[in-house]
Amino acid sequence: MIKANDPKLKSWVEVPANSDFSIQNIPFGIFKTDSLGPRAATAIGTQVLDLMVLEQNGYFEGLDLPENIFAQPTLNAFMELGKAKTRAVRNKISDLLEEGNTELKNNAEVLKEAFFEQSEVEMCMPIQVPNYTDFYSSEQHAFNVGTMFRGPENALMPNWKHIPVGYHGRASSIVVSGTDFHRPKGQTKADDADMPSFGPCRLLDFELEMGFITCKENPLGQPVSTAEADEYIFGFVLLNDWSARDIQKWEYVPLGPFLAKNFASHVSPWIVTMDALEPFTVTGPVQDPEVLPYLKYEGDKHFDVKLQVGIQPEGVEETVVSNSNFKYMYWNVKQQLAHHTVNGCNMQVGDLYGSGTISGPTKPEFGSMLEITWRGSEPVKMADGTERKFIQDGDTVIMRGHAEKDGVRVGFGEVTAKVLPAK
Repeated sequence: MIKANDPKLKSWVEVPANSDFSIQNIPFGIFKTDSLGPRAATAIGTQVLDLMVLEQNGYFEGLDLPENIFAQPTLNAFMELGKAKTRAVRNKISDLLEEGNTELKNNAEVLKEAFFEQSEVEMCMPIQVPNYTDFYSSEQHAFNVGTMFRGPENALMPNWKHIPVGYHGRASSIVVSGTDFHRPKGQTKADDADMPSFGPCRLLDFELEMGFITCKENPLGQPVSTAEADEYIFGFVLLNDWSARDIQKWEYVPLGPFLAKNFASHVSPWIVTMDALEPFTVTGPVQDPEVLPYLKYEGDKHFDVKLQVGIQPEGVEETVVSNSNFKYMYWNVKQQLAHHTVNGCNMQVGDLYGSGTISGPTKPEFGSMLEITWRGSEPVKMADGTERKFIQDGDTVIMRGHAEKDGVRVGFGEVTAKVLPAK
């Protein structure tokens, strides 16, 4: 067992019973305040702990860390230290926060400087994303979408159960939770129209996803096997991979999504390490037909992470529209990374990989409005009595995720985004 994952650990910092940020979590993020520039932190309970302050006061002595490693505006350099170093840092933070350790607890001067309420800081984009790949790895989602357009007999394309289907997305428009964005514009074509028209997207949709982040590079031409994948994956974020359904319908043949997907994708600000999620691994689905040898793997590599989506119209309370789970993935992250690199593609530190929309087997577990409302034919009622087929201007979409087992909760907080009218 990784030391920081011990379910018996308790912290001297107050942690509310339903907090995502238990002492068994110790996620990593970047924050700033009105007077402090961006720097690395972890979260515990309702508080943010400034890792730069801990480093400056000698709390990481003996770990052989580069000077000012936590003074960087992103976590890329920290992640590049490798899993052994970042694991040691997480274990040390856990030690410092453990209820029997007074090393930090009794240092009033450092406590005053290092702790902030989460509500008092601004969370920043935690990483610089060199490259972004989005997979399509939830069988129920692929089946639902395929059924809508091709019927249930031809819902899954012939390649779907043989390869983790994916495409290269746009890295520059990935933004942190809380970043408002304008409704995208583009070309659409109505079924009964002879020519396309240009204007704001009418069928704006969320996509409930998880994203994993790589912390190690492989040389061009050198694949990463499923056995090696764990050492390349630093951690996970919640991902809302927005989709303009009407723009996508017109543009996606023959090369797939373009303007329908590159206008904004939102990530949660805290990266939950792969180490922290280790206790919540579960067995994945039986893969039939049998996968090719390079996609075979050992152990439980799916994750039991409960996911939720809410829609909050402006000035109205939130309505929950989905409760799903990361465990519903057909292809797991080891397989995704192995497939991505099997042709020699080189990964970079900070690369983000979206899971694809996560849908469970029942309607309350579907991960997009396209599925929840079945192409708009079954609108969802909001708390104020209005209905939603897709996302409207002024709506805020809120995604949450957490894993829970044996009294231990490890979560991601939220990823939120408000839709502004098209410019």
